[in-house]
Amino acid sequence: MPTGVHLRDPREQLFSAAERVLLRDGPDALTSRALTVEAGVAKGVLHRHFDDFDAFLAELVLDRIARLDTQAAALRESAGTGTVADNLTGALTELFSSVAVAIVALITFRDGLRARLRQAGLTGVPLAREAAVMIASYLAVERDLGRIAADADVDTLAPTLIGAGHLLFADRKSTPPDAEAVRRMVTTVIAGVAREPHPRTSDSERLSTPG
Repeated sequence: MPTGVHLRDPREQLFSAAERVLLRDGPDALTSRALTVEAGVAKGVLHRHFDDFDAFLAELVLDRIARLDTQAAALRESAGTGTVADNLTGALTELFSSVAVAIVALITFRDGLRARLRQAGLTGVPLAREAAVMIASYLAVERDLGRIAADADVDTLAPTLIGAGHLLFADRKSTPPDAEAVRRMVTTVIAGVAREPHPRTSDSERLSTPG
């Protein structure tokens, strides 16, 4: 694309292109050249909006962390409806079916990116940490509603679920796990604290049962 062509939203165009490269080819393939080729822009566009490539990647991570707020709000709103296991299964599947797994790998492998994120005040493994906060916040609401044990340590359960979920989805080249596989993992992790009643037997079933 010629440098004189006006881009309506160059930052978002670059972010979207980066996600496509990450999802299709993995974190090792995301270079500044691959990014600009995928976005269909001149290389100068990247440098006009970001100090360097690691600065771009840091902004990408921060943007995707901000997007978790919407999912976190929706997950909290689901508390008290359906089942805890199903709500967590849906949330983890949505999280890890996105670009999150590749971004976590990108953070792990790029020292310069981690340094930029530390400068922005982010410690640990950003995105994974915020995802754990999202899950813990939801579990705390369910605990208040009595569907999770009152003494449940949600701050330990949440990263356990995130870590186990990440392992299920980490192999980019294999078929992603189905909902039942994710649900089995979730059910196992929360088995000791789940307080949901078993489905009630219907009147017709009771009447048809001998004795």
